[in-house]
Amino acid sequence: MRRYILWGCLLLLMGGAQAQNRKQLANFTQYKHYFNPSLTGHEGSVLRSIYRNQWTGFEDAPKTIMASAELDLLRLGDSNKPFSNNQGGREAADDINAKHGLGLTLFHDQFGPAKETQALVSYGAGVRLSESLSLRWGAGVHYTFHRLDGNSLTIDQKNDPRFSNMLGDNNRSGRADIDLGLSLTTANFYLGYSLMDATEGKLASTGSDYLDDTYARRHVVQAGYRASITELLSFTLNGIYQDDANYNSTLEGQVKAVYDNKFWVGGGYRNDLAYSLAAGLRLNQLAIGYAYETPIQDAKAINKSTNEVTLGYYLTPYKTNGRKSRRLLIW
Repeated sequence: MRRYILWGCLLLLMGGAQAQNRKQLANFTQYKHYFNPSLTGHEGSVLRSIYRNQWTGFEDAPKTIMASAELDLLRLGDSNKPFSNNQGGREAADDINAKHGLGLTLFHDQFGPAKETQALVSYGAGVRLSESLSLRWGAGVHYTFHRLDGNSLTIDQKNDPRFSNMLGDNNRSGRADIDLGLSLTTANFYLGYSLMDATEGKLASTGSDYLDDTYARRHVVQAGYRASITELLSFTLNGIYQDDANYNSTLEGQVKAVYDNKFWVGGGYRNDLAYSLAAGLRLNQLAIGYAYETPIQDAKAINKSTNEVTLGYYLTPYKTNGRKSRRLLIW
């Protein structure tokens, strides 16, 4: 039987509670709807997937797989309504925001004897406040299932009452909860707030209660801005802030340089935890990205890097009616 020192495992497992509450992705800009349901459909209809291998080379290190689908319910399947410029030559907010967006996200994370699987359904809708500004709101419902293999655990202190009931048992716990969000968006800017796990796991529950004290309402603020410097060169700036009662708040930012709407490189910082370097390529409907993270300060207890690969496919081709558009496609 493989041995784990429980205090070390649970420290990172409660970082599994934090991983449960604080999903940390270097390419968080591609999953805005996961952190705020009002941003579902923010970039139209798109399929995405991500694979994250944390602490590469560390035995039984965390591995994350996520897949999502966002559907613009009004434009999906209508080739006569592509993303395009309006008659005035300026892009309206409606050209990039789904009036009614539906999303499905599947998430799986495994770290040693601990596994987490989550399914999330989200909905976002919006109205125009002006020619360029939209107000969006949304809600999501998710179910998270945790499993901890007590047969693979040993404890640092024998007969510790806090953990003894977990040993030698397949601990299972399931919780359902809701997420709520609001955001303001334009063609090149967004600002959103969301309340995640609003009922603190009390909407519905199954299994044992070994994770009950790790659930807390989470406050998330997201913002992004993008602008063109020249006809070919642009930049984007994105940030996300997360806070709840159980853990210190985290703030993360990423800046990218974008060339001709096709290629981008960037760097990011997660406070006291990691630096990241990233690059990606978009060829019309297909997008590929890679990010490399290195731990710093509070995260250096395990001094291993993290690799993250993303794939995206946009269901609606970008059309310009024969004219070159300067509108940015990349966040």
